[in-house]
Amino acid sequence: MKITDLVTLTAGSPQFRIKESTLQEASIYKFYSQTDLESDLTGIKTEEQESKRIKTLDKVTTLNNGDIIFSLISGSASIVNQNHEGYLFTQNYVLLDTNENIDPGFLVYLLNEDRLIERQFRMGLQGSMVLKYTVKQLRELKLPNLPAIEKQHIIGSIYLKQLRLQALHERRARNEMTLRLSKLQGAYHA
Repeated sequence: MKITDLVTLTAGSPQFRIKESTLQEASIYKFYSQTDLESDLTGIKTEEQESKRIKTLDKVTTLNNGDIIFSLISGSASIVNQNHEGYLFTQNYVLLDTNENIDPGFLVYLLNEDRLIERQFRMGLQGSMVLKYTVKQLRELKLPNLPAIEKQHIIGSIYLKQLRLQALHERRARNEMTLRLSKLQGAYHA
């Protein structure tokens, strides 16, 4: 079964076509970035960096809490959290709107971890100098046989919780290292 049997794909707004405006009635949008995607995937806010913004009257594609977003740059997917609601997503991202036959967390798991899907992406990148995924590649993905929706939900939920736990462990290890190095500096200069 192809991914398009279960998912509707919406490409992001072409960034170079968005016209900036100085008019007061123009809306201001923040751009969704790879850092935002990684933050959504782990559920942990990364170091606060100022998001790129644009003020425009153009109709643009924006994100909602719970949307599934796929990065054509990294080839990874995530579920958008409320911190990134209303963010504008560019042509480097694709919004995946699922039907009731596939769990959003399970779809993120498949796109990020499934070997069959990884192999299909790799075959599409063979001979390519620029490692960027395409909407066409995504549209033509063949999915493995799917378990029952209840099992999908369990797998997706465990996967997302495991990513969060791993990120928390990594953050703790970095903080412990920083603390130890600080103590060493203090001991050295004492």
